[in-house]
Amino acid sequence: MIRKRKKQINITVDGTPLTVPEGTTVMHAAERLGIRIPRLCYHPDLSLAGSCRVCIVEVEGTGAYVASCSTPVWEGMSVKTNSPAIREARRDIVELLLDNHPMDCQTCERDGNCELQNLAYSLGVRQRLYAGQRKQFPIDDSGSAVVRNPNKCILCGRCVRVCAEIQGVYNLSQHGRGFHTQVGPAHLVPMDDSVCIQCGQCINVCPTAAFLEKPSVEDVWKALADPELHVVVQTAPSIRAAIGEGFDLPPGTPCTGKMVTALRLLGFDAVFDTDLGADLTIVEEAHELLTRLQGGGPLPMITSCSPGWISFMEKFYPELIPHASTCKSPMSMLSTLAKTYYAEQKGVPPEKIFMVAVMPCVAKKFEARRPEHAMPSGIPYTDAVLTTRELIWMIKCYGIDFTSLPEGEFDAPLGLATGAGDIFGTTGGVMEATLRAAYHILTDKSPERLEFTEVRAVEGLRETYVAIGERNIHVAVANGLHNAKQILDKVVSEKEAFHVIEVMACPGGCIGGGGQPYPPAHYHVLDPQLLRKRAAALYTIDSSKKLRESYENPALEEIYEKFLGSPGSERAHQLLHTYYSPKLPRGIR
Repeated sequence: MIRKRKKQINITVDGTPLTVPEGTTVMHAAERLGIRIPRLCYHPDLSLAGSCRVCIVEVEGTGAYVASCSTPVWEGMSVKTNSPAIREARRDIVELLLDNHPMDCQTCERDGNCELQNLAYSLGVRQRLYAGQRKQFPIDDSGSAVVRNPNKCILCGRCVRVCAEIQGVYNLSQHGRGFHTQVGPAHLVPMDDSVCIQCGQCINVCPTAAFLEKPSVEDVWKALADPELHVVVQTAPSIRAAIGEGFDLPPGTPCTGKMVTALRLLGFDAVFDTDLGADLTIVEEAHELLTRLQGGGPLPMITSCSPGWISFMEKFYPELIPHASTCKSPMSMLSTLAKTYYAEQKGVPPEKIFMVAVMPCVAKKFEARRPEHAMPSGIPYTDAVLTTRELIWMIKCYGIDFTSLPEGEFDAPLGLATGAGDIFGTTGGVMEATLRAAYHILTDKSPERLEFTEVRAVEGLRETYVAIGERNIHVAVANGLHNAKQILDKVVSEKEAFHVIEVMACPGGCIGGGGQPYPPAHYHVLDPQLLRKRAAALYTIDSSKKLRESYENPALEEIYEKFLGSPGSERAHQLLHTYYSPKLPRGIR
């Protein structure tokens, strides 16, 4: 199909003639000349709001300032982006925002990485001009994963839009009027009592610190200082693909070895790899899929690694609970093994093991507190969850020169993993690893190819058929729950028959999780280029390994032989599988 070329529009920006396609906004037209107009409410992956007015420009003949983010160009338009009057107006807007903002920059979690702070600096705001009453709302830190601080909210609406447009949850909206306006869930109930799925994408897009993850750093410091505790840490695959960004390394730089060494320097007694938990998940999940293909359960089977997706399912699609895999997530599987198998091997009482998980996912904090993931005594299998951001801060706090560290290796017996475990961190990775294992089960031999590139779907949604032996498996991959709804609705309405579906709550999968580093310069949160670079790091790690199928993992063979018995065994089900139930948020009962 031949695409019709867009009409070209001639404009002038700051005296420079420019020709751009019809429909281009003033903001994007200026960027073609290397002019970056300041902005706060604008986000390239969200709908246009035009609410903050920081991006205003002068348009000749209009007699008014216009928002450059939402104003399309027209023929003959003449724009001034940096006149003295415009600079003064922008500065006034930011001064007003600051004068109703807490005066705690030096102690704020976003100090040095706050868009409002950076904007104030670039616009030359050097003093607070207006005294008087400031908003004073209660902080909601009662939840297990997300903290909401309305006093730092600038009402840009980015959190509201990401929750609705990317995640399809619609949990956040503006309440009140004027000076009393704040953003929060319906009726301003606590986050855990709302339909919040704990994904943390509101944290990612917030320009200030109005949303943050529930901190766990102090709990980990305290455990590391306790000589009575055996403190163990595990790290998810996507951590090694993103942690380097916190130390000015280019996005997509694999940092597995340096990360392991840094964790040892922090004082952890053992450093384990969540990828082994991913290998274990794959073996159990592939066994479960085969059982279902043979009539032992409902199809399609839907993956269960993403806690944000599980929470979403329990609240919005409870009828699909029978379709979800009963496998625990890799984090929960490895934590379970640490306090059972490892404790037995090491001779350490389970209650003396403090299990820390480093995750890209804010919802993992919520998962760790679910009663289904606790020992019979009630003690959680996972004691604390750190986000990638929190680990970066701990390493900096300790004074570790991360970029100069030598390469370390994970500890036995829970540190050996295959490449299939590494690709769990990106969308399509769970599906690809499952297909490798399913091929092994169905044909009793290794796949002819290991790269199932047709299921790699950073763009958000993919449906395809994959041939495994004599079977043609209908699969779907979705990341970002708004995308997932398109697939899930087909399942509910029985319009299309799938065999297996992978759902990841966050855009790009775990690499775009709510706990990943705030993006470096020249990138933005949810940026497909950034997500592809992080994904490429994981595929590079996978392709460089000798062991790339979960069934090849000798550590796993030993665990089954000595402890679990066989995939799908009674003991494996007791320790490695779980259950889900419909959840009606307490705030709307």
